[in-house]
Amino acid sequence: MKTGTKHNLRIDRRKFLQIVAVAGAAGAGWTLGQSRKKTSCKVVQKSEPMMGTILNLTLYGPDRSALETALQATIDRMHGLENTLSRHNPASELARLNRTGTLTDPDQDLITVLELARFVHDKTGGAFDVTVLPLVKLQQKRKVPEQTEIQKALALTGFNHLSIDANKIILARPGMGITLDGIGKGYIVDQGVETLRQHGFGSAYVEAGGDLMVTGKKPGDQPWRIGIRNPRPSASGELMVLKTSNHAVATSGDYMQAYDADYSRHHIVNPRTGYSPPELASATITAPTVALADGLATAAMVMGHKQAIAMLRDMPNCEGYFIDKGLNHYQSEGFSG
Repeated sequence: MKTGTKHNLRIDRRKFLQIVAVAGAAGAGWTLGQSRKKTSCKVVQKSEPMMGTILNLTLYGPDRSALETALQATIDRMHGLENTLSRHNPASELARLNRTGTLTDPDQDLITVLELARFVHDKTGGAFDVTVLPLVKLQQKRKVPEQTEIQKALALTGFNHLSIDANKIILARPGMGITLDGIGKGYIVDQGVETLRQHGFGSAYVEAGGDLMVTGKKPGDQPWRIGIRNPRPSASGELMVLKTSNHAVATSGDYMQAYDADYSRHHIVNPRTGYSPPELASATITAPTVALADGLATAAMVMGHKQAIAMLRDMPNCEGYFIDKGLNHYQSEGFSG
């Protein structure tokens, strides 16, 4: 069985730079501080359950009705993507693929996310891998998995066992499974921002479970302020606050879904070992798109801060901020609050 992808579906460096360029144009439209006419500014905020977390949207513009229409279109688009990409929805395309091992005529959004996942996998030396679902399920058990169980699950992982083309997606080995938890949410947020852009709005805040995109600026030509959560809220210490516009931010952390009180087992697993990585408590990535930031943040948790910082040097417009389990802080050279 062929277990590769057609060349024209792969995301290479040129394609990545195209993604960055498109993302840089996402702020086009009605943007605060750039309108020639002095127009009274309205703000609409909405929150609702989505993707197992809470979606929060803030949108600025001159007309409340237009804001409401744009927000509803955005929510509808994001819910539609959730119904395609969520492994937790039994009717989704991804859930059907995991059940049967084969999906014919896949949705283009699913193909796009899987190809972006492959790109992040390659750029991180395999630290990010969406085929780790069998390993994730093992770690979710109350007891620590036996080494024999880990080895069996490891045999069911690997991008080399995943075939993707425009007509069919195939999992080569029975028992394989894909989780897009580390990249799908980011892609859905990106598409929400794109929907707002299509409606003419360039000043917005779209966030879901710590993955977010901010475009334009707040009233008064002020940048957005994004706080990085302390992975151990009971510990003292100042938090990093980002002041940014037209940028994506994503954080992965051991505290988000911990299976042991000491955070030694959590929802992020090392695709090579099958166990949760031991060094970092959280990894925050800024990038041109939320999907890219989401995937790189997950990979950074696996890689540790030294390898992650080295990896980011070859990723245009991507920076990182890392906190280890001893609450020591590290950051890439271009990261700034």
